[in-house]
Amino acid sequence: MRTKKFAAAAAVALTVALGMTACSSAGNAGAGGSGGTKAIGDVEGDGKTLTVWAMTGDYSDGTIAAINEQFEKETGAKVKVQIQQWDGITTKVSTALATNTPPDVIDLGNTQVASYAANGALLDLTPYKKDLAQGQTWLDGLSDPATVDGSLYGVPGFAGARSVIYNKQMWKDAGITSAPTTYEELTADLDKVKAKNAESDFSAFYLPGQYWYAGMQFVWDAGGEIATEDGGKWKAGFGDAKAQQGLQDFKEFANAYSTKASATLNTDSPDMTQVFADGKSSAILSTSGALGLIEKANPKMTADALGTFPFPGKSGKTQPVMLGGSDWGIAAKSKNSDLALAWVKIATSPDVQSKYVYGDTGWIPNSAEGIKAADSSLSEINKAFFTAALNSKATPANARWADLEGDLSINDLFSSIVSGSKTPEQAAATFDEAADSTLNKQ
Repeated sequence: MRTKKFAAAAAVALTVALGMTACSSAGNAGAGGSGGTKAIGDVEGDGKTLTVWAMTGDYSDGTIAAINEQFEKETGAKVKVQIQQWDGITTKVSTALATNTPPDVIDLGNTQVASYAANGALLDLTPYKKDLAQGQTWLDGLSDPATVDGSLYGVPGFAGARSVIYNKQMWKDAGITSAPTTYEELTADLDKVKAKNAESDFSAFYLPGQYWYAGMQFVWDAGGEIATEDGGKWKAGFGDAKAQQGLQDFKEFANAYSTKASATLNTDSPDMTQVFADGKSSAILSTSGALGLIEKANPKMTADALGTFPFPGKSGKTQPVMLGGSDWGIAAKSKNSDLALAWVKIATSPDVQSKYVYGDTGWIPNSAEGIKAADSSLSEINKAFFTAALNSKATPANARWADLEGDLSINDLFSSIVSGSKTPEQAAATFDEAADSTLNKQ
């Protein structure tokens, strides 16, 4: 789920250096380890060139240069990096992976991995998972969609997450001086803001009905799932009692704090950040990229005027967030798979994650440990996005998921419930029937 770059939050390089562990194991890649695992050992790459495709805007020039420098020092191989544009990228990647001379390493959107893996186009990385993780606990929202039928086909690269962004002055005017940490505190605060701003076109919390990324946070918080897989068969889950509770919770929250007109809308028309910048809402749920857009739309809304916090759930934890982000995949037909593994291990290592992926580019690191290490150097306004990412989810790791997302049926599911045109039960029955058919197509 990454059709365009999340704008990176401003960040400062970490002062705590994490040790570089890439390519430290002895032996060649592919050498068997205990328990069926394999180690990525020293690789001799003199005279060879590795081809890497990276998406525009994902990794800074400095990040790529640092990875390549370490890789060339350790292997002797050269790296040819080709920056790809977003337009038509799915077709371009599919075509390239089908050739006998594909790029060796490809930067993939986290929810794109399953579609390429299903076609046998990506190398199964499962034997190298422990070595690639390098002692880190990858974020679920990056690793889960890259794990298909129990096998790993992508290594987490970076993440972007959503948190609540609110207008501190509006909340102060309503008598609120600190951010809520529980669902009950959040609704109580929004009730105060709502009472202070009685205009019919004002939303205490602007939450359009088609905003299914937000809706899924309520469903996941209640314990529901979009779909689950068992023995090779997928079953859609919105009809489940827990998912039904989450859908009802989303409806009640949106109906209570967003305008009636927003029930059938998505986030782009009108633009959600513009609604907020215009003072027509005191809070929205968005990525860190919205901070810059808000200030651009209203220069008075600088970081000092805004506050952020992870969305607290009824569960007593922060609501699980849907991560956008990147996974590194290796072409199954790569002639340099040993070198590709070595490069990916460096690119996803704790050292590169802290110094460059976070420190240079400002992305959320790929692991819980990376996020915790970054905490001391984060600005107050950016901490919420990193904290939110610690509890993350993603769409089903199914090659057909893109069909369901692309036809906007999941947008309609949430919108019909918020608008009242369907009950949660009716909307779930319609979506689940279509999802069961689509996700189980051969």
